[in-house]
Amino acid sequence: MTTTTRTPKNAPLNRSESTEDHLERIQELIEQKGYARVADLAASLRLSTSAVSNMVRRLARRGYVNYERYRGFTLTASGRQVAQHVKARHNTLTDFLEIVGLDSETVDREVEDIEHHLRPETLAILSKLVSYWREKPRQLEAFKRYARKTPPHSLRPEKKDGNADAVLNSAGG
Repeated sequence: MTTTTRTPKNAPLNRSESTEDHLERIQELIEQKGYARVADLAASLRLSTSAVSNMVRRLARRGYVNYERYRGFTLTASGRQVAQHVKARHNTLTDFLEIVGLDSETVDREVEDIEHHLRPETLAILSKLVSYWREKPRQLEAFKRYARKTPPHSLRPEKKDGNADAVLNSAGG
């Protein structure tokens, strides 16, 4: 039996949403069960075992997992680092959307839709905002009161110098 492990090349540039989702889920399985197998990962991601098996082999070639055919697999140091980064990003977005009062179903759906598309500086600001609101709950409550009285349709494109910019109508453009 051969074990496949390589060093990632240009890892951040080559990571797709699928790669990140697989690594995040592998880490979750390892935390829950102590190991990860193709069948468990496939069930968790709602994908076929053959698709997951192919992806796991790809992740091994990229240096993210240690994989033995017909056995389980583990994350390499690089794989753990990526999985931890993805989890932190996921948690930051979840914390932000929950603290502003969205229901859990909406939070789950939104986080999955946007987590791969935000820049690190955007996530850092969201994290600081969550921390600020936790330290200053009155400010959070003031925001929530403002959000409740502002109609949801108030975010509209407005032409400004030929460019369409989204502005809050109630904020005065």
